[in-house]
Amino acid sequence: MPLSSHEEIHRMRETEARQSRKDWRFILIAIVAGLGGLLFGYDTGVVAGVLLFLNHVFHFDASMKGLFVAIALAAAAVGAAFAGALADAFGRRAVLIVAAVLFSAGAILASVAWTIPVLFLGRVMVGAAIGVSSMITPLYLSEITEAHWRGAIVTINQFYITIGIFVSYVVDYMLSGVTDGWRWMLAIGAIPGFILLGGMMILPESPRWLAGRDLIEKATAGLRFLRGRQDVSEELGDLRRDVVEGSRRAAPWSLLLERKVRKPLIIGIGLAVFQQITGINVVIYFAPTIFQDAGLSSASVSILATVGIGAVNVIMTSVAMRLLDTAGRRRMLLFGLCGMLVSLIVIGIGFMIQLHGALAYIIVGMVAIFVAFFAIGLGPIFWLMISEIFPLAIRGRAMSIATVANWVSNMVISGIFLDLLLMIGRGPTFIFYASMTVLAILFTLWIVPETKGKTLEQIEDSL
Repeated sequence: MPLSSHEEIHRMRETEARQSRKDWRFILIAIVAGLGGLLFGYDTGVVAGVLLFLNHVFHFDASMKGLFVAIALAAAAVGAAFAGALADAFGRRAVLIVAAVLFSAGAILASVAWTIPVLFLGRVMVGAAIGVSSMITPLYLSEITEAHWRGAIVTINQFYITIGIFVSYVVDYMLSGVTDGWRWMLAIGAIPGFILLGGMMILPESPRWLAGRDLIEKATAGLRFLRGRQDVSEELGDLRRDVVEGSRRAAPWSLLLERKVRKPLIIGIGLAVFQQITGINVVIYFAPTIFQDAGLSSASVSILATVGIGAVNVIMTSVAMRLLDTAGRRRMLLFGLCGMLVSLIVIGIGFMIQLHGALAYIIVGMVAIFVAFFAIGLGPIFWLMISEIFPLAIRGRAMSIATVANWVSNMVISGIFLDLLLMIGRGPTFIFYASMTVLAILFTLWIVPETKGKTLEQIEDSL
């Protein structure tokens, strides 16, 4: 009896040790997931502060400021378009390593630029890296993570995008009074890039990608590292069967033109476009500019108000993560869009009647409310739904198309925003975004399904 008791304690300790190793690996994977999202979010937000100071160095007008934003987004669209093919050819890990190097090098190059061509070259490098990582990071993480952790990891990736935006706003505020502070704003973005590079040097290549190329020994070694145990034969067998089944179901690009794919493709591209033409990234990129136009006293005060907007984005995204699987995707999407519509109308009217002084903070408050409703609706739900609605045989390619549509829409809307302000004025510009939100509500009512609680196969059958 005592011997049995000792054996039981020994087995329990072994189990705890294995669990602690799993926890260590889970934390490492979570950090890598966070850094991929952090790169995305930091560069998205840091532009807001940088734009306030470029005019003093490069004498940018509204069109050049728009081009500064748009050129990185165009590069991101190109990067996203080629990311899937590159990852299939060279491996997920290898492509993410190149993206981390490219992002860090581009951030440093843009920060030290003394001419416009060099500045724009740095922005192109950063944009391409973001486009690639925005596609490959979720793919890589889904392939290296055990099934019961997958939802948490994907959520962490989305959550850290908002963390990156918030951090960039804090950095913008802290450096707003520093000589050439905008250069440091850009250069600091290289830090998470270097950390991501280090993390990817530790993590193995995707076992699924390796198994798909009959590199079974390397796939086995990768699984042993990721799972913290020697016996991975059962998971490796399942993995090989999935790869074989996936190759059987692989479909040509022409399938994207077939009638049965039309509806999910319309939904994916439609949500991608509406996520941008309702104005969210205009707010993210140009929030300090908007607040200065509303009458806030200085660049530092405008950036400080923007920090608050970033905090709202983080908090409400965390709320959305808790509600998506209970309240439902479609209901939260409609609720968020209605809140965005009301806030955009108030912002537009506020600019048209020229609120000044303390009343200008009404616009600041409405921008915060707009971001809050976006963060619990259209923000996370677009990325979630495009991972659910497409048939397995074309899921990767269809998601790539939707992602490119998102980046291109982002580029166009952000690139013309400042010119639009000059042509039709601040108030009518936000009323325009409100009208696009009305279309988004009608689009959701017309075609967007509820996917809560359904398996991917059930969603595929229903569409």
